[in-house]
Amino acid sequence: MGTSKILRREQLGKWVAERRLAGDNIVLSNGNFDLLHVGHVRYLRGAKELGGKLVVAINSDESVRALKGEGRPVMPAAERAEIVAALSDVDAVVIFSELDVRALIREIRPDIHAKGTDYTVDTVPERDAVAEYGGRVAIVGDSKDHSTSEIIRSRLSPRRP
Repeated sequence: MGTSKILRREQLGKWVAERRLAGDNIVLSNGNFDLLHVGHVRYLRGAKELGGKLVVAINSDESVRALKGEGRPVMPAAERAEIVAALSDVDAVVIFSELDVRALIREIRPDIHAKGTDYTVDTVPERDAVAEYGGRVAIVGDSKDHSTSEIIRSRLSPRRP
């Protein structure tokens, strides 16, 4: 079920164009989604509630490693994409290799680029790419009380006496 939502980058433009012809808005969210947790679910739910079709861009293994360091990601990109695609709020998933989503934003020009509450509208790194075509940036999800890095540090690291 969820794997049919996973698109190759070259398929995404056509998918977006077809949805727009049907009258849908496009919402883009992005992240690593390594060890899916409740913060991710709330972020994606908030993005979907903005209205329209939700595209989730997932960092490739190489870009996660560059951003988070050795030992990350915990799960490979294909598995992370499959898990995210299985969520009912998600309409499409694509894996991207860049360190941020500016290139993808310029390719599909989402109506709304949704980011989590660890940002403000003014601190979203890709806000310049969204502004180029008149799109909107929105902050969604719960407060940033959940993080994969913290889960790994606090729950999965060996305990010291």
